[in-house]
Amino acid sequence: MRFRTFFLLLAIVPLTFALAPVGPVLGAAAEMGVRHRIDVMVSAEPDAPVLARLKGAKGELSFTVRLSANSKESKFFGMLRPSFPDIVVPDGPGKPLVQQTKLWEEDVCHQRRGLPKVTVTQLGGHFAQGEGRIEISAINRHIGVLVPPDELTPGIKLDQGSDSFGLFYAFRAQSRNSRLNVDLKIYPIDCFL
Repeated sequence: MRFRTFFLLLAIVPLTFALAPVGPVLGAAAEMGVRHRIDVMVSAEPDAPVLARLKGAKGELSFTVRLSANSKESKFFGMLRPSFPDIVVPDGPGKPLVQQTKLWEEDVCHQRRGLPKVTVTQLGGHFAQGEGRIEISAINRHIGVLVPPDELTPGIKLDQGSDSFGLFYAFRAQSRNSRLNVDLKIYPIDCFL
């Protein structure tokens, strides 16, 4: 009985080694992952008070963006506070107040798990000096609090598109009275894990 078991093991062990892959499998495709980049652009609606009264005036804008981008490989949650101190109001409605600018980019390639969650929560600034000065203070609506005079409506989904950086998904936050738009473009960039 002991000899049968011994000879059976002698037959199974070489067979097991022959079927098991040695080292990494050659020719296996690398797994694709993603990392994200978020750009911002600020524009004014054609009927915005800034465009109607202050063409060529100087001003500044700042806003707050809440960002949540979590995956197994990379975790980020926080408030981004970009500021643009030297804005010149354009002479027409088709030109942006703030050109497209990189706001945030991931360093780590990670598994695909959806887009980062971004929300513009506050927009502030001013244009011109003296009597013609326009102050901007737009915030989101909050439960249990009166609607703000210049309500900021975040999360307006825009059409997806592509440009020189690649495919993007776009979202807009718009202020009701000052008629300013903060557009966020989220670029999913393919990479290898």
